[in-house]
Amino acid sequence: MERWRVTPETARLLEHWRHHRFSGIRPFFCQVEAVETVIWLTEVAPQTGKRGRRYLDHLERVNGEGYGDLSRLALKLATGTGKTTIMAMLIAWQTINAARRPNSRRFTRGFLVVTPGITVRDRLRVLQPDDPDSYYALRELVPVDMLSDLRQAKIVITNFHAFKLRETTNISKAGRAFLQGRDPELKTLETVGQMLHRVMPELMSIRGVMTLNDEAHHCYRSKPKDDHEGNLVGDEHNEAKRNREAARLWVSGLTSVADRLGIRRTIDLSATPFFLRGSGYAEGTLFPWTMSDFSLMDAIECGIVKLPRVPVADNIPGSEVPKFRNLWEHVARKMPKKSGAKASDLNPLHIPVEIQTALQALYGHYEKTFELWGKAGIEVPPCFIVVCNNTLTSKLVYDYISGFYRSTKDCDRIPVSGRLPLFRNFDEHGQPLGMPRTLLIDSTQLDSGDVLDQTFRDVAADEIERFRREIVQRTGDRQKAKNLTDEDLLREVMNTVGKPARLGGHIRCVVSVSMLTEGWDANTVTHVLGIRAFGTQLLCEQVVGRALRRQSYELNEKQHFSAEYADILGIPFDFAAEPVVTPPRPPKKTVLVQAISPDRDTCEITFPRVSGYRVELPREALRAKFSSDSTLVLNPADLGPSETQNEGIVGLGANINIEHLEAKRRSTLLFYLTNHLLSTTWCDGLGNPKYHLFGQLKKIASEWLDNHLVCPTGTSIGHLFSVQVLAQACERINAGIIAGHSDDRPITAIQDPNNLTGSTRSVHFVTTKSTLWKTDSDLCHVNWAVCDSEWELQFCRMVEKHPLTRAYVKNQGLGFEVPYRHGSETRRYVPDFIVRVDTDIQQPPMYVIVEIKGYRRENAKDKKLAIEEYWVPSINRLRTYGRWDFVELGNIDTLEADYRARVQDFTGRTGQGRYSPAQVAAAKRLIALGGSNPSIEHIPRRRSWL
Repeated sequence: MERWRVTPETARLLEHWRHHRFSGIRPFFCQVEAVETVIWLTEVAPQTGKRGRRYLDHLERVNGEGYGDLSRLALKLATGTGKTTIMAMLIAWQTINAARRPNSRRFTRGFLVVTPGITVRDRLRVLQPDDPDSYYALRELVPVDMLSDLRQAKIVITNFHAFKLRETTNISKAGRAFLQGRDPELKTLETVGQMLHRVMPELMSIRGVMTLNDEAHHCYRSKPKDDHEGNLVGDEHNEAKRNREAARLWVSGLTSVADRLGIRRTIDLSATPFFLRGSGYAEGTLFPWTMSDFSLMDAIECGIVKLPRVPVADNIPGSEVPKFRNLWEHVARKMPKKSGAKASDLNPLHIPVEIQTALQALYGHYEKTFELWGKAGIEVPPCFIVVCNNTLTSKLVYDYISGFYRSTKDCDRIPVSGRLPLFRNFDEHGQPLGMPRTLLIDSTQLDSGDVLDQTFRDVAADEIERFRREIVQRTGDRQKAKNLTDEDLLREVMNTVGKPARLGGHIRCVVSVSMLTEGWDANTVTHVLGIRAFGTQLLCEQVVGRALRRQSYELNEKQHFSAEYADILGIPFDFAAEPVVTPPRPPKKTVLVQAISPDRDTCEITFPRVSGYRVELPREALRAKFSSDSTLVLNPADLGPSETQNEGIVGLGANINIEHLEAKRRSTLLFYLTNHLLSTTWCDGLGNPKYHLFGQLKKIASEWLDNHLVCPTGTSIGHLFSVQVLAQACERINAGIIAGHSDDRPITAIQDPNNLTGSTRSVHFVTTKSTLWKTDSDLCHVNWAVCDSEWELQFCRMVEKHPLTRAYVKNQGLGFEVPYRHGSETRRYVPDFIVRVDTDIQQPPMYVIVEIKGYRRENAKDKKLAIEEYWVPSINRLRTYGRWDFVELGNIDTLEADYRARVQDFTGRTGQGRYSPAQVAAAKRLIALGGSNPSIEHIPRRRSWL
């Protein structure tokens, strides 16, 4: 004691934590070291002169910069290393000393534990000495003879949302407006004193309490001016704003406690005690009052937590980073916007195919883990979690995984099986299971304790009702089930995931909005998929942390923990959180692109606006005409890798693949493909499939499957079970059937009735692009061609020299679009150029649509089929917009030759020996200036040329 310079009670606790023979798992060394840090700074440092004073001076200085009377001290401990145990040890140390030394100002028996949400608050009830699962006795953290002293502790556990001042009167908006009209000073919010009496009545008689902030990275004071938030937009801006508001409320609440009661010390505990986005500090900057650091790398190397395995390689050639390392980067633009659609209006089977492949790949590995756990006799299943960006995405993913009801035109509800069998919430007859296997949760709203909005209530209505029935089934108490709120019910399920014989013990999959509740202590999570943006490593570590709690703390024969793993997809986790500072960007030069009228009106190009096509399908005998563009080549770059290698920094790797899909039989797939053709295209006026065509369609589909489906290495025929790929296959087959009947079943273009014709006159926009071509005033109505590549610049140079060119325009800001289908989606194709070529004066104008294609992906075939088989024939049949043709140029070395050949085929002219309008204009300008040009006499004097 003399040597340690601590009280006898503290010395007794230190000896106990280090040397007691615990019947269970002894406190980890990192937990003891964190508590020893606080003890040293409280009891020892004040007695060691300059040596200890410099640490205390540092804490005073960094706390004085904006925190006033709050003396904060942060302990950094990785997720899964037991911060709750540390809090229990700190409470025991303070309470026992305060009970035996009531006059000491270093110790207190009053504690305010503040959490980021109700879920964490409920979990921390084990800090109460009289709780049945109290850590002090259950985990033997306190010697038996000292347990009685803990009864003097006054502990209040709350979430920071409770600091928000509430209304003291229940009054309508109209009533408030009426009363304020009479009394402008009307105040209905509770005072700070009333708020403190509501939140912590047990502590109001104690002077000098200790506050413990769990997940304290949410608690900070922002800089007066935020220099870093200006670069944020959309969801990132909103998230930064929410972070700032939460931090302001948390800090203001603690300040109120310090003003009224006094706070001896504030202990911050967090795996990531860094400033968040929107704080005004560089995101990821460590709190300067952090005095103990046990990082995730340390925890992984020690085996205290699971080892996260992330993608390090996949079977997509040429990619520097595995595709599933950051899934959102590849699917963000394909996701429906929350503000533009409702989940009920969308088909869950149409989520991006990359997400489907990632789910299938990770699920394939989960199946093996599930089987291993079953053989090992583990009572609960492993848990698979999906973290989404909003409620719309989470509902679609949830339905895809667990199953859903599809409404027909007759308002019938047809059950659709979930695509991942172990996670289905319906049996083979379409009836909901009594105990669902997949849970949909909005953890942000559950954190705050606010009433769940109607959208989420509607989304989770079936799950809520099932859980109510489960309570009745388990307890037989109908009144208890009736009185529980939906929030209470869902929170209890979430809190008990992975716990045997509890409400959530059977849950296998959790689909969540946000990142799941911080502090969520489910220890059965083995697989995590992220479907949201991850801007920083700080956020990555927070989400990955949901999977890091060990399932077992039993020692093996070497007296070590056996390795446990968590496989992660979609989260670009790099095992470290670094500050992210975005340097300011100078403004870019802008250029106004517009039509020059009336000087260039002779170069005006008009075009039809087409919104769709009317195709009269054959009724009986079917035939198909397939071409090279009918071939569908499955590409891992579009579908997502079929094989991903996951590795951690140490330990064994894992191969995440879709081999369970490769076992699908061809006959099953052919039936599936034909049935999809019937149900989506070949229906009567009432939407009923024409089953009498099944045999013919099956024969045509079989021909296409044999000759026009290519599955390179890394793909398999099983990918056709994805709705998007299946729809692409059906579109190619239908296009072949339409081509086979093009002579007797012509296609009709459907024009936009409100805007039949487009024109170059409407071009007017500003661009910051640097790939610009200044157009010839005799050939282009628009002053600049805004190009996307050097190839397009080369084409501009070439087309202005071509003698048959009469006018051209780059299709940028023009509004010329060609509707087409890519799989199950209706899209708009924007070709690169429109060129009007020379004709006789008696003939209608001729136009060539030009596409410059350096790399031809599969959707380029859909575009080419749409414009060649639908758009061009249907517009040429109208005979009101001239003649149209299409050319796709894909070789820079033969760009000019290929274009000349196509124009010659289209017009029947070579243009050789003729002068272009640009040459004529140049010669005329030369003569006007007094010059001479002998060749001018050879220029033909025809109106069509001038």
